[in-house]
Amino acid sequence: GIEYLGRTDDQVKIRGFRIELGEIEQALTRHPAVRQTVVTVRESSEGDRRLVAYCAVDGAAAPELAHALRRFAGESLPGYMVPAAVVPLDALPLTGSGKVDRRALPAPDFAALAAAGGRTARSPQEEILCGLLAEVLGLDAVGADDDFFALGGHSLLATRLLSRVRSVLGVELGIRDVFEAPTAAGLAGRLDAGCDRLALSARAERPERVPLSFAQQRLWLIDRMEGPSALYNLPLVLRVTGELDAAALELALGDLVARHESLRTVIEEEDGTPYQRIRPAEAARVPVEPLPGGTAPEACTSRPFDLAAELPIRAHLIPAGRDEHLLVLVLHHIAGDGWSMGPLLRDLAVAYAARVAGAAPEQAPLRVQYADYALWQRELLGEGEGEGEGQAQGGLLSRQLAYWRDALADLPEELALPADRPRGAVASHRGDRIVHPLGAELHRELVTLTRSQRVTMFMTVQAALAALLTRLGAGTDVPIGSVVAGRSDEALDDLVGFFVNTLVLRTDTSGDPSFTELLARVRETQLDAHAHQDVPFERLVEELNPARSLARHPLFQVMLVMQGDGDAAPLDAAGLDVSVEPSGGAVAKFDLSVGIGESFDADGAPAGLECVIDFATDLFDRETAEAIALRLGRLLAAVAAGPDQPIGRAELLSPVERVELLGGVVPLAVEVPLVPAVFEAQAVATPEVVALVHGGVALTFAELDARANRLAHRLIAAGVVPGSVVALALPRSVESVVGLLA
Repeated sequence: GIEYLGRTDDQVKIRGFRIELGEIEQALTRHPAVRQTVVTVRESSEGDRRLVAYCAVDGAAAPELAHALRRFAGESLPGYMVPAAVVPLDALPLTGSGKVDRRALPAPDFAALAAAGGRTARSPQEEILCGLLAEVLGLDAVGADDDFFALGGHSLLATRLLSRVRSVLGVELGIRDVFEAPTAAGLAGRLDAGCDRLALSARAERPERVPLSFAQQRLWLIDRMEGPSALYNLPLVLRVTGELDAAALELALGDLVARHESLRTVIEEEDGTPYQRIRPAEAARVPVEPLPGGTAPEACTSRPFDLAAELPIRAHLIPAGRDEHLLVLVLHHIAGDGWSMGPLLRDLAVAYAARVAGAAPEQAPLRVQYADYALWQRELLGEGEGEGEGQAQGGLLSRQLAYWRDALADLPEELALPADRPRGAVASHRGDRIVHPLGAELHRELVTLTRSQRVTMFMTVQAALAALLTRLGAGTDVPIGSVVAGRSDEALDDLVGFFVNTLVLRTDTSGDPSFTELLARVRETQLDAHAHQDVPFERLVEELNPARSLARHPLFQVMLVMQGDGDAAPLDAAGLDVSVEPSGGAVAKFDLSVGIGESFDADGAPAGLECVIDFATDLFDRETAEAIALRLGRLLAAVAAGPDQPIGRAELLSPVERVELLGGVVPLAVEVPLVPAVFEAQAVATPEVVALVHGGVALTFAELDARANRLAHRLIAAGVVPGSVVALALPRSVESVVGLLA
């Protein structure tokens, strides 16, 4: 959709991106069959405006040629510049003066285009893939040649798409396939090369002792070594406005833990080996603890869990005014992750609405539970018990570990960050948070850059963060941590549990590359990392065995995450107005954790970026963290304006900082007299006061002024004028001060 139509003959503005129509015309005219092209804007029957290219072609102006020309345009143009329709004509209609008669151009059949979403599928595989693309993107229809990323796709949606392909077609494709062949037609051509993958099923028989997942095992070990801590508490603070039924809420929480086994699982151990003990649904109760008005949510979120005896979820209710409460839900990370908040809130909303109406919720049972996932994960990686289908795939773990051993060989043990203090022997995990808005204009520019380079916004930000850390002294081998959802099977989408996995993204910034070159490096590294994401981070640390320290995180010390608009209010359907509140003080799991939040307006246009940095107060002052955020924003603005410049030339300093660094005068809001004028005024006011002492020589203001004045006139006689450069080669002496004043 075109939000604003500028000069029709020259340019348009689509979702905030200004497009020169001449660029599109030149791209299409390079096709050997095209003699002339004109691009204009036409309105569809739905009332929205779309780019349409009319091409005078040699030969038959067949519909197949229209699709071929659109694909041809997509090979050299970013997706948002590819016309919605290409109309081949024998010749373009002309006016009497020889110009293209735009009024005489035929109207394209947008109805047919919408029905087919572009070229129709030519095979059952293409047809199925068109449907899956539309489903994942939330569109009515997607054509066989429509670009996934041009339609709004990104890495997380790509992962969901791969899960749907695996579930429906039984074929395993990789994230690289989506980036290199981002259309239904392109992906169909790669189906034959896809390998089979062990499917997740709830039919597997559970042993008496269900093992922990690898991620759970690491958190359990940390809990055993360091003792109970709130470090891995996941707080969710909801402001609820309206008549809240506390009894119904408590019943709904019971329904929630009955539906999700992970929320009623405690971790017990036998002979030092932990296992999952799933409590019966009727014995698992989550009371809603009422607290006095004015209680800070942090008082709820800072209390540790006893993983062996306590359910990993708590609920607190704090009055906050007339018909207003704060509902504080605290979940231990061992039972959930950030992606779990969506299904948790949806299921809680359904249960609450039913309980308010006096009924039990009616929901389709979940296909699998977290215990099934833990067993499947070990079988998938070849660590299940006994011989079976999973053991046949035992090579998956060894293959992926081989990749990581090579990719992370000779990784720096510790990143040199611009800390204010040396690292202590043990990290306290005390942290603080700063928030720095980056603005909608920069967001639009970065989206344009991202699409033109065929990367994701996360890749763009990762490249910028690595470049910044290099500029701040971290070196050219920059490991950055990232998280992936870990929900590699469709059956896990609606489950509450700890699935998220951590990847180490190693960025090579050597050689002072241009930002576009660095983006290409980051793209390759990220795609390879995502293709080998099944190895649990805990297993990777065990395998690589880096030098361990209680003072720092292993393998990386800087984390980068992308954050979206967030979930919608979960209980609105029950007559309550609910909004998510900030969850309180930050903890520092890493030296620096950089979060970039994206927001979009109602039409899907970029509406702004926000940089959030959680930092370890053991190492950094707040001013340092703020300076890092400011410099990241400046670097992003610089590369958005000039992506082909070397990263070493991107401007990081403010004008004031640059003047200070170069030893100049900082421009101020008021005019300040120059040093010679100030000195002369002082010489008039106190001529007999000693102004300069060096060794055994002392000069009064009057004497110093006279000597400087004589030398100044000699310089004038030698041709020196304002703006001239005069070399002063004198040791520290009376003469050097006289020379400077002169």
